[in-house]
Amino acid sequence: MGRTAVHARGPRAPLADSDATGDDEQAVPDATRVDPSVLTTLLARHGWVRRGGSGGRYSRWAPPDDLEPDTSLLVPADRGFDDSVDLLEESLTTLARSGVPSARAILAALLVPGDEIHWRREVPGVGGAVPWGSETELREAATAMLAAAAKAGRARCAYFGARLDRHAARFLDRVLVVAPGTGAGLLTAYTPAPAERPAATTLVLALEALREAVDLQRATGQTEAFDNGVRLGLSRELIASVVLLVRGSEGVRVSLHWSAQVGPPPGFGSRRPVVEFSPGDLPALEAAAERLERSEPAVEVELTGAVVRLKRAVPGGEGTVRLRVLSGADVDEVRVKLADADYRVAIAAHLDGTPVRLLGRLERKGGFRRVAAARDVTPVELDEAERDRLAKTLRLRAGSAPEADAEDETD
Repeated sequence: MGRTAVHARGPRAPLADSDATGDDEQAVPDATRVDPSVLTTLLARHGWVRRGGSGGRYSRWAPPDDLEPDTSLLVPADRGFDDSVDLLEESLTTLARSGVPSARAILAALLVPGDEIHWRREVPGVGGAVPWGSETELREAATAMLAAAAKAGRARCAYFGARLDRHAARFLDRVLVVAPGTGAGLLTAYTPAPAERPAATTLVLALEALREAVDLQRATGQTEAFDNGVRLGLSRELIASVVLLVRGSEGVRVSLHWSAQVGPPPGFGSRRPVVEFSPGDLPALEAAAERLERSEPAVEVELTGAVVRLKRAVPGGEGTVRLRVLSGADVDEVRVKLADADYRVAIAAHLDGTPVRLLGRLERKGGFRRVAAARDVTPVELDEAERDRLAKTLRLRAGSAPEADAEDETD
């Protein structure tokens, strides 16, 4: 795949400079696997102009805006002609050698099947260059937006906190980032289609709902539309990602092209979703994020977890334990405050290498990482095979678990 795309956890991979490929030739897709109709769809999508060709047999395409007047592509109408593969090879090689910016994007879309998500962030700069920090903010905001969409594609919540973090991380590991040719303030990512379509479709619905809610709030002062948007995938996390995009910019745009290979999902048609936000939207966005975080209720849970840390100030008093969650809650770890008797049960389970089961209330504060009013703490008996599987799981989890922050270490 050459340097066309970088496989990374979400759009946090460093974007290569558009000249980073030097004299390297752009990677060319296998012509025997390219559908001519997909190629013509991508050419039209990126502004290439059809100049004619034999009706029903071939079409000739020229670059947009009269760029490279000597460049043209002859694309067969289908693969049924004897010279179809040869013509496709010639067209793809021409695209790879072309200096037209959209040529790289077309080849990338052929090499990397998926829905294309584009971020454009307008920031003050000099000669087309932008501050380093603004590009970092763009990637961080895009990563947060994709994570929020992945979570909302799985469940609808006004505020997720740490819930479904692992699901979002697995999704981000399958996102591809186009590196060269995107330009300053621009970012393009491909999300798997059709396998991961719920994330992309949810992102579109949630952003459109957010745009409508902000317009309504600015025009009338009404805020109920933010609450109603939750059922479409709107969340505090998604709003926070938009805030990060907008703050410090002159405006942002998020657009999406459905995969040319797979086609649009049911109910969306061929329209290209485009949503824009401006600095004037920030007060409404920030207030909406706080509103949704406050609105998410605590959750009653019965969870099972391995005791990985214990702490208490004095013997005989209440103590705090950290559990690595095995079942019962969509978070990796929780902190639980226990009375002396239950704390002793947790100590014994930790020494014995067995998990505990308890009832309690998973609280919003701290991102749903704390269980309040814990009760009925009991050890879970394991046979030898289950104990080995638990130890292996804990080792794997420990390798990917984030370091505890200062708040997490405080009673």
